[in-house]
Amino acid sequence: MHSMVSGEQSGGTGTGGGAVSAAGKSGRSGVPARGSTARTRGRPRSFDRATALEAALLAFWEHGYEATSVSDLTRVMDIGAPSLYAAFGDKRSLFEEVVQEYGVRYGAFGDRALAEEPTARAGIERMLREAAAEYTAPGRPHGCLVIHAAANCSTAEVEESLRERRNANIAAIERRIAADVERGLLPPGTDAAGLARYTGAMIQGMSQQARDGASRTELEALAEIALAVWPRG
Repeated sequence: MHSMVSGEQSGGTGTGGGAVSAAGKSGRSGVPARGSTARTRGRPRSFDRATALEAALLAFWEHGYEATSVSDLTRVMDIGAPSLYAAFGDKRSLFEEVVQEYGVRYGAFGDRALAEEPTARAGIERMLREAAAEYTAPGRPHGCLVIHAAANCSTAEVEESLRERRNANIAAIERRIAADVERGLLPPGTDAAGLARYTGAMIQGMSQQARDGASRTELEALAEIALAVWPRG
Protein backbone atom coordinates (compact mmCIF):
# COMPACT_ATOMS: atom_id res chain seq x y z
CA MET A 1 0.00 0.00 0.00
CA HIS A 2 1.34 3.40 -0.95
CA SER A 3 2.01 5.74 1.93
CA MET A 4 0.12 9.00 2.13
CA VAL A 5 2.35 11.90 3.10
CA SER A 6 1.12 15.15 4.62
CA GLY A 7 2.28 17.97 2.41
CA GLU A 8 2.29 21.75 2.35
CA GLN A 9 -0.50 23.82 3.79
CA SER A 10 -3.47 24.25 1.53
CA GLY A 11 -3.69 27.89 0.64
CA GLY A 12 -7.44 28.18 0.13
CA THR A 13 -10.86 27.09 1.24
CA GLY A 14 -12.45 23.92 -0.04
CA THR A 15 -15.67 24.16 -1.98
CA GLY A 16 -18.58 23.72 0.37
CA GLY A 17 -16.35 22.70 3.28
CA GLY A 18 -16.56 25.76 5.50
CA ALA A 19 -19.47 27.86 4.23
CA VAL A 20 -22.71 27.59 6.19
CA SER A 21 -26.07 28.15 4.60
CA ALA A 22 -27.58 31.51 5.36
CA ALA A 23 -31.03 30.05 6.01
CA GLY A 24 -31.96 30.81 9.62
CA LYS A 25 -28.50 32.26 10.33
CA SER A 26 -27.39 35.55 8.83
CA GLY A 27 -30.15 35.94 6.30
CA ARG A 28 -27.63 36.40 3.47
CA SER A 29 -26.73 33.55 1.17
CA GLY A 30 -23.07 32.52 1.15
CA VAL A 31 -22.12 34.32 4.37
CA PRO A 32 -20.95 31.96 7.12
CA ALA A 33 -22.50 32.08 10.55
CA ARG A 34 -20.69 34.14 13.16
CA GLY A 35 -17.84 32.27 14.77
CA SER A 36 -17.60 29.63 12.06
CA THR A 37 -14.37 29.05 10.13
CA ALA A 38 -13.58 27.42 6.80
CA ARG A 39 -12.72 23.90 7.95
CA THR A 40 -10.43 23.20 5.05
CA ARG A 41 -8.31 26.31 5.57
CA GLY A 42 -4.85 25.31 6.72
CA ARG A 43 -5.51 21.59 6.24
CA PRO A 44 -2.34 19.82 5.05
CA ARG A 45 -2.67 18.30 1.61
CA SER A 46 -1.72 14.63 1.48
CA PHE A 47 -0.05 12.98 -1.47
CA ASP A 48 0.94 9.47 -2.44
CA ARG A 49 4.71 9.23 -1.98
CA ALA A 50 5.21 6.38 -4.45
CA THR A 51 3.27 8.21 -7.16
CA ALA A 52 5.29 11.38 -6.58
CA LEU A 53 8.55 9.39 -6.71
CA GLU A 54 7.56 7.78 -10.01
CA ALA A 55 6.81 11.21 -11.48
CA ALA A 56 10.24 12.44 -10.40
CA LEU A 57 11.84 9.31 -11.86
CA LEU A 58 10.26 9.92 -15.25
CA ALA A 59 11.33 13.58 -15.21
CA PHE A 60 14.96 12.75 -14.43
CA TRP A 61 14.89 9.92 -16.95
CA GLU A 62 13.59 12.19 -19.70
CA HIS A 63 15.66 15.30 -19.05
CA GLY A 64 18.67 14.22 -16.99
CA TYR A 65 19.78 15.43 -13.58
CA GLU A 66 21.11 18.85 -14.48
CA ALA A 67 18.26 19.94 -16.73
CA THR A 68 15.55 18.96 -14.24
CA SER A 69 14.92 21.85 -11.86
CA VAL A 70 13.17 21.81 -8.50
CA SER A 71 10.29 23.73 -10.07
CA ASP A 72 10.05 21.05 -12.77
CA LEU A 73 9.93 18.41 -10.05
CA THR A 74 7.25 20.10 -7.96
CA ARG A 75 5.14 20.56 -11.08
CA VAL A 76 5.26 16.93 -12.24
CA MET A 77 5.04 15.58 -8.69
CA ASP A 78 2.10 17.92 -7.99
CA ILE A 79 3.47 19.05 -4.64
CA GLY A 80 5.00 22.23 -3.27
CA ALA A 81 8.69 22.72 -2.60
CA PRO A 82 8.24 22.42 1.21
CA SER A 83 6.62 19.01 0.73
CA LEU A 84 9.38 17.86 -1.57
CA TYR A 85 12.09 18.82 0.92
CA ALA A 86 10.19 17.32 3.85
CA ALA A 87 9.50 14.00 2.14
CA PHE A 88 12.60 13.50 -0.01
CA GLY A 89 15.28 15.93 1.14
CA ASP A 90 16.97 18.11 -1.47
CA LYS A 91 17.14 17.50 -5.23
CA ARG A 92 20.26 15.36 -4.96
CA SER A 93 18.73 13.16 -2.24
CA LEU A 94 15.60 12.74 -4.32
CA PHE A 95 17.70 11.77 -7.33
CA GLU A 96 19.59 9.15 -5.32
CA GLU A 97 16.28 7.59 -4.32
CA VAL A 98 15.10 7.77 -7.93
CA VAL A 99 18.20 5.88 -9.11
CA GLN A 100 17.58 3.18 -6.51
CA GLU A 101 13.96 2.88 -7.60
CA TYR A 102 14.97 2.79 -11.27
CA GLY A 103 17.38 -0.06 -10.58
CA VAL A 104 14.63 -2.11 -8.96
CA ARG A 105 11.81 -1.37 -11.38
CA TYR A 106 13.49 -0.88 -14.76
CA GLY A 107 17.21 -1.61 -14.66
CA ALA A 108 17.50 -5.04 -13.04
CA PHE A 109 17.28 -7.05 -16.27
CA GLY A 110 21.07 -7.16 -16.71
CA ASP A 111 21.78 -8.56 -13.26
CA ARG A 112 19.03 -11.14 -13.69
CA ALA A 113 20.41 -12.25 -17.04
CA LEU A 114 23.91 -12.79 -15.65
CA ALA A 115 22.60 -14.61 -12.58
CA GLU A 116 20.05 -16.86 -14.28
CA GLU A 117 21.70 -17.94 -17.53
CA PRO A 118 24.08 -20.93 -17.51
CA THR A 119 26.96 -19.21 -19.32
CA ALA A 120 28.37 -15.71 -19.65
CA ARG A 121 27.59 -15.68 -23.36
CA ALA A 122 23.97 -16.67 -22.77
CA GLY A 123 23.71 -14.02 -20.07
CA ILE A 124 25.11 -11.30 -22.31
CA GLU A 125 22.89 -12.37 -25.21
CA ARG A 126 19.83 -12.11 -23.00
CA MET A 127 21.02 -8.81 -21.54
CA LEU A 128 21.45 -7.22 -24.98
CA ARG A 129 18.09 -8.49 -26.25
CA GLU A 130 16.28 -7.29 -23.16
CA ALA A 131 18.07 -3.95 -23.39
CA ALA A 132 16.70 -3.57 -26.92
CA ALA A 133 13.20 -4.13 -25.55
CA GLU A 134 13.54 -2.10 -22.35
CA TYR A 135 15.22 0.89 -23.96
CA THR A 136 12.47 1.26 -26.55
CA ALA A 137 9.43 0.35 -24.43
CA PRO A 138 6.44 2.61 -25.20
CA GLY A 139 4.92 4.96 -22.67
CA ARG A 140 8.13 6.03 -20.95
CA PRO A 141 11.47 7.70 -21.79
CA HIS A 142 13.80 5.69 -23.99
CA GLY A 143 17.30 4.56 -23.10
CA CYS A 144 18.79 4.09 -19.63
CA LEU A 145 18.39 6.64 -16.85
CA VAL A 146 21.78 5.82 -15.29
CA ILE A 147 23.47 6.48 -18.63
CA HIS A 148 21.44 9.45 -19.82
CA ALA A 149 21.07 11.35 -16.53
CA ALA A 150 24.82 11.96 -16.43
CA ALA A 151 24.78 13.94 -19.70
CA ASN A 152 26.02 17.51 -19.20
CA CYS A 153 26.04 16.96 -15.43
CA SER A 154 28.17 19.52 -13.60
CA THR A 155 27.44 18.17 -10.11
CA ALA A 156 30.56 16.17 -9.34
CA GLU A 157 29.00 13.92 -6.70
CA VAL A 158 26.11 12.90 -8.95
CA GLU A 159 28.39 12.33 -11.92
CA GLU A 160 30.72 10.18 -9.82
CA SER A 161 27.85 8.15 -8.37
CA LEU A 162 26.48 7.34 -11.81
CA ARG A 163 29.98 6.52 -13.12
CA GLU A 164 30.49 4.10 -10.24
CA ARG A 165 27.23 2.36 -11.07
CA ARG A 166 28.16 1.96 -14.73
CA ASN A 167 31.62 0.67 -13.84
CA ALA A 168 30.13 -1.73 -11.29
CA ASN A 169 27.98 -3.19 -14.07
CA ILE A 170 31.04 -3.73 -16.26
CA ALA A 171 32.89 -5.32 -13.33
CA ALA A 172 30.02 -7.76 -12.81
CA ILE A 173 30.18 -8.75 -16.47
CA GLU A 174 33.93 -9.21 -16.21
CA ARG A 175 33.58 -11.51 -13.19
CA ARG A 176 31.01 -13.62 -15.04
CA ILE A 177 33.28 -13.96 -18.07
CA ALA A 178 36.32 -14.77 -15.93
CA ALA A 179 34.35 -17.49 -14.15
CA ASP A 180 33.57 -19.13 -17.50
CA VAL A 181 37.23 -18.95 -18.48
CA GLU A 182 38.13 -20.78 -15.27
CA ARG A 183 35.47 -23.39 -15.95
CA GLY A 184 36.80 -23.99 -19.44
CA LEU A 185 33.68 -22.63 -21.12
CA LEU A 186 35.72 -19.90 -22.80
CA PRO A 187 39.26 -20.10 -24.21
CA PRO A 188 42.11 -19.57 -21.69
CA GLY A 189 43.34 -16.47 -23.51
CA THR A 190 39.99 -14.68 -23.39
CA ASP A 191 40.40 -11.03 -22.37
CA ALA A 192 37.66 -10.88 -19.76
CA ALA A 193 38.20 -7.20 -18.98
CA GLY A 194 38.22 -6.17 -22.63
CA LEU A 195 35.19 -8.26 -23.48
CA ALA A 196 33.29 -6.84 -20.51
CA ARG A 197 34.13 -3.26 -21.50
CA TYR A 198 33.09 -4.02 -25.07
CA THR A 199 29.73 -5.27 -23.76
CA GLY A 200 29.36 -2.16 -21.63
CA ALA A 201 30.05 0.01 -24.66
CA MET A 202 27.34 -1.84 -26.57
CA ILE A 203 24.81 -1.35 -23.77
CA GLN A 204 25.61 2.34 -23.47
CA GLY A 205 25.53 2.79 -27.24
CA MET A 206 22.17 1.05 -27.49
CA SER A 207 20.81 3.41 -24.86
CA GLN A 208 21.85 6.46 -26.86
CA GLN A 209 20.61 4.93 -30.10
CA ALA A 210 17.23 4.34 -28.48
CA ARG A 211 17.06 7.98 -27.43
CA ASP A 212 17.91 8.95 -30.99
CA GLY A 213 14.94 6.96 -32.28
CA ALA A 214 16.29 3.49 -33.05
CA SER A 215 13.64 0.79 -32.92
CA ARG A 216 13.72 -2.42 -30.95
CA THR A 217 14.34 -4.36 -34.16
CA GLU A 218 17.29 -2.16 -35.05
CA LEU A 219 18.80 -2.56 -31.59
CA GLU A 220 18.31 -6.32 -31.72
CA ALA A 221 20.29 -6.33 -34.98
CA LEU A 222 23.13 -4.54 -33.15
CA ALA A 223 23.00 -7.20 -30.45
CA GLU A 224 23.42 -9.93 -33.07
CA ILE A 225 26.51 -8.22 -34.47
CA ALA A 226 27.95 -7.77 -30.99
CA LEU A 227 27.54 -11.46 -30.23
CA ALA A 228 29.29 -12.44 -33.46
CA VAL A 229 32.66 -11.50 -31.98
CA TRP A 230 32.11 -13.54 -28.82
CA PRO A 231 34.80 -16.25 -28.44
CA ARG A 232 33.80 -19.88 -28.52
CA GLY A 233 34.94 -22.39 -25.92
